[in-house]
Amino acid sequence: MKKLLILSAIILGFTIVQAQSVTDLIARSSYPGTGMVVVFDSTRVQVEESGLSHVFTHRLYKVQTAAGAKSLSVIKYDYDPLSAWSQIRRAVIYKADGSQVVLDTAKVMDYPQPARAIYWGAREKMLAVGKLEPGDALEVFLYRKGFTYALLSDGSGDDDRYAPPMRGHYYDIVPFYSNDPILVKSFEVSIPRTKTLQYEVYNGEVTSKAWIAGDRMVYTFSCKDIRPWKSEPRAVDASDIAPKLLLSTSPDWKAKSLWFYSVNEEYGSFKSTPEIQQKVNELLRNARTEFDSVSILTHWVADEIRYLGLTMGKGEGYTLHKGEMDFADRCGVCKDKAGTLITMLRAAGFEAYPAMTMAGSRIEYIPADQFNHCVTVVKSRDGQYHLLDPTWVPFLREVWSSAEQQQNYLMGVPEGADLAETALSDPGKHYLRISGMSEILPDGTLLGEYSVTAEGQIDASIRSIYTRGYIADRAAAIEKEILHVSPQAQLLKINCDDPTNYMAGPINMHFSVKIPDYALVTDNEVIFTPFTIAGFFKRAQPQVYFETSPEKREYPFRDRTSHAVSISEKISLPGTATPVSLPSNETDTGPGATYRGEYVMDNGKLSVNFTAQFPKRIYQPEDWPSFREAVEYQNKLAETPVRLKLK
Repeated sequence: MKKLLILSAIILGFTIVQAQSVTDLIARSSYPGTGMVVVFDSTRVQVEESGLSHVFTHRLYKVQTAAGAKSLSVIKYDYDPLSAWSQIRRAVIYKADGSQVVLDTAKVMDYPQPARAIYWGAREKMLAVGKLEPGDALEVFLYRKGFTYALLSDGSGDDDRYAPPMRGHYYDIVPFYSNDPILVKSFEVSIPRTKTLQYEVYNGEVTSKAWIAGDRMVYTFSCKDIRPWKSEPRAVDASDIAPKLLLSTSPDWKAKSLWFYSVNEEYGSFKSTPEIQQKVNELLRNARTEFDSVSILTHWVADEIRYLGLTMGKGEGYTLHKGEMDFADRCGVCKDKAGTLITMLRAAGFEAYPAMTMAGSRIEYIPADQFNHCVTVVKSRDGQYHLLDPTWVPFLREVWSSAEQQQNYLMGVPEGADLAETALSDPGKHYLRISGMSEILPDGTLLGEYSVTAEGQIDASIRSIYTRGYIADRAAAIEKEILHVSPQAQLLKINCDDPTNYMAGPINMHFSVKIPDYALVTDNEVIFTPFTIAGFFKRAQPQVYFETSPEKREYPFRDRTSHAVSISEKISLPGTATPVSLPSNETDTGPGATYRGEYVMDNGKLSVNFTAQFPKRIYQPEDWPSFREAVEYQNKLAETPVRLKLK
């Protein structure tokens, strides 16, 4: 059997550089220890003057194990019918015995994509492949025209709605990494010579070529022997550290900024109504300062506009729905919350605009569309722009979530803007402070009085016990925190600030605990771990969940936020005590963390103190040693009992 790939490739609209028989390719393709091998992954893009793209994809997979066969049992091709049209054009199974089966593409099914919180009508084409065996191969031809985001309108022509939002431009992000080995991956773009295409490869090397083909320019990019991608725990997103190709005909980020501004202003996304004006006046009747007004409106939108994405017709994608609709519906996704806030800020007399950002990964300087989140910017009286995020701050004291520090963003403002990055937030603005006075009774029972206070992002971790659950479950939620320390812990009483009044100040709570048999007490010795240091309120200490066994890291890593921790407890003992064994006192400072811990005996009482500052959200590999030392030392304190001799 000698069926040439080039024959089927030409029929479907593009050519493979080298014509080889499928059987030869399959026989020579092996990658021990993996479920399957992608023999080749070839994509060709034909770009029209409008920016509309025709995308032809041709892949050949080789099955090596039962797990690999299972992963290929169904061919799936995702698309959004408002902005793209897709087709599974051909699929062929090459059996290990030399026979072949051409799948019937008339049996392709079209289903709604699984969704959670965002129900925009995205769909997926699916074709059942059936049972494959190790040694089998699957060849797939796919076609798509259009873009991945829904547009403002249906357009005047059949294909008009498939043109990209920034009409006339082409942009794409092509990963050159994979969870499965790829022997050859190629990507080709044919584009009118009237367009200037910028491109750059990040985090690796890719072979590139370009040539003139009549009135078009053709660019090809290829890479061989792509190994399965292996990340590290808590590493930044794979797109920040793995090879990828970015392409764009947009001249720069300022051009994208101006377009984003104009498309929303022309649509009238932020026009107020009498009902909106009335609500704004009501909310701001007691506001005294500029920041009061901004904060009140931000938190009202954050708390009162539910995060829920429904297909609402015009205004999907980069054009924000009109504030009138969002205000009436009281629901929407990030852009709806941002747009509602802009509308209300303008009704209050502020100058406000939308901004695009990428939650979870970096935006590179080639102006491809690297955005997944929309926020708000407001200009204060001093002429400075300030970021607001009503999506990420429900029941949070911040108006811009510091979980988004060190994150790129692009404002859609009338004068245009360049790509920017959010600043680091002082860890002292995101603190957890735990303090206590306790007593070990002669029978080993612990009686303790404790206070917990928190601010910023850490405040949210504590406050969410109350704001994200039922009122009837609040006591049980606090009790769960002390049960993490000891299964015999009993919550005797608790007092807490009103958790719903987060504008009043940082969260504060005070409670008392009783834990029978907490300490081992003999005639001449007592052994225990201080309650506050033994893992109490770990939910508000993101650093303790890091896996610290690796001594070095190859890639940058991320925490939830910059933050500070302060833990102290003074313990009365059942007699006069002297130390037998205590964890060592340590102090260290580094780029990843600063920490200090100590045990002190004073007038028959034992005191433990631990403080640490973690100054970033995103850390570099050279920050890891000091970050790791701080976490390991804190964990050592939590895991190492103290031994005291009694007199």
